[in-house]
Amino acid sequence: MCKKTNYKTPNTRIDECMRDLIRNLNLHFRDIKTVASCCGHGKYNMSIVVEDKYKNHWDICSNEIIPRTRNFYKKDKKGYYYIPEVINVK
Repeated sequence: MCKKTNYKTPNTRIDECMRDLIRNLNLHFRDIKTVASCCGHGKYNMSIVVEDKYKNHWDICSNEIIPRTRNFYKKDKKGYYYIPEVINVK
């Protein structure tokens, strides 16, 4: 888990604590594409949204299907991002 950051460039949009994990997922699982991720910053569960060759999207941390093709995250009042479909998944 890393501290919440206000990103300034597209190159740094992956949370620092998740960069190696995302890099390895993309390297070893070529049949899926990582399209969004967040460590949760101690407030929410970690989430990694992937897309398969059929354009299906799901969070691999909770195995919940995400019905959207973009804008996966919503922002709470304190500026933390979360995915509504997985907020209560244990």
